[in-house]
Amino acid sequence: MTSLAQPARVFVDPLGGMRAAVEARRWLWPLLILAFCVAISGTVYALRWDATASIVSALPTDSTASSVSESDIAEQIQTASRKALVGGIAKGLIVMPLMVLALACILWVAAWLFNKPAAFGQLMTAAAVALLPIALYHLIYALCAGYQHSLTDLRAERLVPSSLALLDGLTPKMQRVLKGVDFFNLWSVGLLGVGFSTATGMRLGRALVLIGVMYLMYVGVFFIGLPAGGAQ
Repeated sequence: MTSLAQPARVFVDPLGGMRAAVEARRWLWPLLILAFCVAISGTVYALRWDATASIVSALPTDSTASSVSESDIAEQIQTASRKALVGGIAKGLIVMPLMVLALACILWVAAWLFNKPAAFGQLMTAAAVALLPIALYHLIYALCAGYQHSLTDLRAERLVPSSLALLDGLTPKMQRVLKGVDFFNLWSVGLLGVGFSTATGMRLGRALVLIGVMYLMYVGVFFIGLPAGGAQ
């Protein structure tokens, strides 16, 4: 139980909990917790999601619309629900472990660039433990979604408001920018800075600035750049 309780200390003692976990290289339990919570969140969402509005809005509105029968629409809705279920489970069990591994590799490259070598196991631990706030978000989301009779796309997006992108009156561009100002994401960024500092010996302030810059780059690419390019 020590291996499970030690990483969980980050919720009550962020500095001490992260440092202890990194020094002990305890990354397995945080990774399993993250995968489980994300998979549960995706599963509950898929079971509560009402795909009708999404499917109907995507139907053609020209003369070919009359050729789409009710049975075709029902089949599309059922297929969309199944895809959402499989995708939600795959995101937790496959995507999140790969994300932790990729994040650890990025940290390893950053440590090499700044001539601050660190054991890969410590960087893997820093990545896994830093994403525990994301696991907490998905656990909260799963609980909230489980109490819903059904979820539309808009309702699902606003079910657990954690970013400034949900403020009213924002332009689409500003929504993409403020999507990065997310409580759970910023919490993870802070923990990752502490973990990187512990693993490499870099000063805490410098590590936090470095991880903050990396997060801004991530927001610029995935929240602003790619969505804007896809909208064109």
